[in-house]
Amino acid sequence: MIARERGLQPLADLLLEQAEATDPLTAAAAYVDNAKEVPDAEAALAGARDIIAETLSEDADLRAKLRRLFEQEASLTSEVFAGLEEQAATYRDYFNWSERAATAPSHRVLAMLRGWREVFLKLSIRPPEERGLELVLKHCLKAANACSAQVELAASDGLKRLLLPSLENEYRASLKSRADEEAIQVFARNLRELLMAAPLGSKRVLAIDPGYRTGCKLVCLDEQGGLRHHAVIYPTQSEKLLKEAEATVRQLAADYAIEAVAIGNGTASRETESFVRGLNLGLPVVMVSESGASIYSASEVARREFPDQDVTVRGAVSIGRRLMDPLAELVKLDPKSIGVGQYQHDVDQTLLKQRLDEVVMSCVNAVGVELNTASRELLAYVSGLGPALAENIVAYRAEHGGFKSRQELLKVPRLGPKAFEQAAGFLRVSCSLNPLDASAVHPERYALVEQMARDCACTVAELIASEDQRRKLDLRKYLSAEVGLPTLKDILDELRRPGRDPRAHFEIFSFLEGVSELKHLSPGMELPGLVTNVTNFGAFVDIGVHQDGLVHISQLADRFVKDPNTVVKVGQPVTVRVIEVDLKRSRIALSMRGLAKA
Repeated sequence: MIARERGLQPLADLLLEQAEATDPLTAAAAYVDNAKEVPDAEAALAGARDIIAETLSEDADLRAKLRRLFEQEASLTSEVFAGLEEQAATYRDYFNWSERAATAPSHRVLAMLRGWREVFLKLSIRPPEERGLELVLKHCLKAANACSAQVELAASDGLKRLLLPSLENEYRASLKSRADEEAIQVFARNLRELLMAAPLGSKRVLAIDPGYRTGCKLVCLDEQGGLRHHAVIYPTQSEKLLKEAEATVRQLAADYAIEAVAIGNGTASRETESFVRGLNLGLPVVMVSESGASIYSASEVARREFPDQDVTVRGAVSIGRRLMDPLAELVKLDPKSIGVGQYQHDVDQTLLKQRLDEVVMSCVNAVGVELNTASRELLAYVSGLGPALAENIVAYRAEHGGFKSRQELLKVPRLGPKAFEQAAGFLRVSCSLNPLDASAVHPERYALVEQMARDCACTVAELIASEDQRRKLDLRKYLSAEVGLPTLKDILDELRRPGRDPRAHFEIFSFLEGVSELKHLSPGMELPGLVTNVTNFGAFVDIGVHQDGLVHISQLADRFVKDPNTVVKVGQPVTVRVIEVDLKRSRIALSMRGLAKA
């Protein structure tokens, strides 16, 4: 520091002593030295005050007191930069905003921080300055004399110039960290609901990726999601092309014994839905979220699966497979591209990836994986495997024609006993001669189940098939140091429903016919919708107009709601009432108060 280099530290120390007998100007005169650029006593005092200000800014006790003040009394205040109102329209809610920082919800913190980073908003996160000065003066003043007056000047300067900016940066980082954690929790919770959505199952599906000018991309998939046929139809362009489209869909539905129709919810989706329903095929028609489908279609994963098809065909295949098994298809995407989070690009990316990967792994393990049909992407999320072993499993499967048992996993290169122990219970081999290979019972408990079967004088298969045989079992007989009663109950539950899928039963959902654009909406309308995103401030609902509406937390129920997740989940069908439609900003305000779930 320049003042110290000029030899003014002793003067600063003298002022800090605040002795009654010390006259600051007289003491400062001794430090006047033109060679050191201290031309007079006032300059010497100014330099000494700079040293005092810096000393206070480095005082750990003082910083701790001020840090507590920030935590207790700081306000989060934003204001738009003059002249940028038009460009900053996205942040209109924060043009003149203030609230207590400690209780500000994560979505508002992240929104204001983004506006500040983009230089649309001025942002202040500080306690009242007078409270800060009061605290600093109480910390450093010892008397009320001329020296104390100099210290007070230094303290005020140090607070404004050093302490407040430094602690504001520190507290901003703390707020950001807290907001990141909350936002990631919201994202992870929504992702879990989406991944665990009810699957249609192994059905033959006709999937359509809608479009106007380029037409609708159409694919026929078999029960395993294999591509059997693809075509393009143009149902919205002319009467002639409409007739051709009708004939094409009818013919393909018959040729491939189609059991359900999946339609992507993007551009022209409602028109395409109306067209398909008008054919009266007698098949369920389901709208499917396209979020991330375009990313998948251009990915290395998609190119490896369909090297001879273009991105439009791959995208349509992904839409169909999402209907059949959302989990198996969505694991092929980076979770961040699935579209169930907010401000995901603003939060800590390392922490976000870690949490989302944990959610995907948890869901994959909860559902279980069919070893002989699972993709390498799905296998990679099984506990104990990872991308390298998943690749080895797929290669082994291709070379040897599939696994005959779980035990055969140990023949996969680099898959040792430890990985087998971790992964085996989550992998199913439905074609195995051992029925336990198709269940969630871990191989290390096979001997126990076999003993149960012997005690019932039946085979394992008969034990699984017969409730009467299972009733004969006294679980206490099988207790040991390694196996407790909860484990035995879990085994018995699995024997009752081997390989059961914990996901809900699939139900068909339909939007209200005739309502496909924002202009079709009016306040007071009641219509069905699907929850697409749940946040701390409410839920977004797709009502079939290509723009999700917001049900604010205050409109979720006829009671006080602290956590929206106690009322709604991603993918849940609901009935909503339109409160307001802002065509200019493409915003829809919805309510669920006084309404039953769809």
